[in-house]
Amino acid sequence: MFEKLELIQRRYDELNQLLARAEIVTDPRQLQELSKEKADLEDIVYTYQQYKAKEQELAELDALLNSHVDAEMMAFIKEELSKLKQQRDNLIHSLKLSLLPKDPNDEKDVIVEIRAGAGGEEAALFAADLFRMYSRYADAKGWQIEIIDSNQSEIGGFKELVFGIKGKGAFSRFKHERGVHRVQRVPTTEASGRIHTSTATVAVLPAVEEIELNINPDDLKMEFFHSRGAGGQNVNKVTTAVRITHIPTGIVASCQDDRSQVRNRTKAMEVLRARLLALEQQKQSESIDKERQMQVGGGQRAEKIRTYNFPQNRVTDHRINLSFHNLQQILDGELDEVIEALISKEQVEQLEAALT
Repeated sequence: MFEKLELIQRRYDELNQLLARAEIVTDPRQLQELSKEKADLEDIVYTYQQYKAKEQELAELDALLNSHVDAEMMAFIKEELSKLKQQRDNLIHSLKLSLLPKDPNDEKDVIVEIRAGAGGEEAALFAADLFRMYSRYADAKGWQIEIIDSNQSEIGGFKELVFGIKGKGAFSRFKHERGVHRVQRVPTTEASGRIHTSTATVAVLPAVEEIELNINPDDLKMEFFHSRGAGGQNVNKVTTAVRITHIPTGIVASCQDDRSQVRNRTKAMEVLRARLLALEQQKQSESIDKERQMQVGGGQRAEKIRTYNFPQNRVTDHRINLSFHNLQQILDGELDEVIEALISKEQVEQLEAALT
């Protein structure tokens, strides 16, 4: 492990030197790649430096302990040694985790797609609840959220909604949300008080910089149309909404949320790039709809990754078989406890795999 850490330290120092060269600074692709590599190594290099500092402190205290000191000083040194050893062990654990394989998309912005599943209007209302939860979570992180495309239901829910979240590490958190979410509650439209079960599907794609993916403009079909409101009716007399089709793959991305056609076109291209890169990374020839199908299934009630049970004030994540009894706080955007539990499980599995 420490040989690998020394190699990482040397590579980090080398990157600092490379990024100071004029030929790198003037080459956008190389500058982006090397800057990203350096940023990816910063945390582990900082932790490794902390570890080496603790080792140095421990060596100095050990030497002092072996010298002729009185009983009171010896007790103090032993206490400090105990604290330092605990701190060192914590750093070693952090270093082990940092050496685990990383998702190359973790630091990227995300594009999130929420669609109402089983349950009719109640499913559409639940989709709106999920959007509110993610919006509040993003706000708490200081991340920027931007609606790209939406299709509202008659009573204020969303049949489908596509939005972007810009912020460092957004994908590393939101990727754990992809799948079928199930809600159990009494709908506002239910007069008898009977509990209904409904679902919404969530797909999460890493956002893609233009420099990462070269798209031939001749492969694109641009269409412009009027924005639609709840129920599908047109709400704008100007054709500001944009639909872009990638002809070779048949992948479609649209945006109608902005009043500016130019901005809608820019947002639609962001979604299209994300879907095309996901397709490329999966090495599939089919439409990106298959990737979404892998993430969210068919939206049926039995395919859930998480259940939001209102009568019992409980949120259960079925991947880790863990329940949280603070449903309203979670729906208000307090998702960290759930996400951290999922990350911890993933890390334990990776460490176990590495050891075997």
